[in-house]
Amino acid sequence: MSDFLKTISALNDETRVLILKFLIKNGKSCVCELESSLEMIQSRLSRHLKILKEAGFLSVEKSGTWSFYYIDCKSELNHDMLNSLKKIDIDIPKKIPICRKD
Repeated sequence: MSDFLKTISALNDETRVLILKFLIKNGKSCVCELESSLEMIQSRLSRHLKILKEAGFLSVEKSGTWSFYYIDCKSELNHDMLNSLKKIDIDIPKKIPICRKD
């Protein structure tokens, strides 16, 4: 029950749904790319990314000073929820490439 509530809670926010849809569409993205593309300040974005990561939707890969987030479902429930999100029509901004993974 706890995992279910954490999953639902993570998706109960328009910004977090937008972040997930953005990552579904654009794949692995650096925090700075997410900031620019979604026009969000870093502190607000980081809070949302943390919630999505703790809920088992995202993983992070560090490369030097860069942090790259990507979809990494930790449960069948999260996988099912992401499949449902894919069907929702939301206008997603284009990815603004800023960071390079060296």
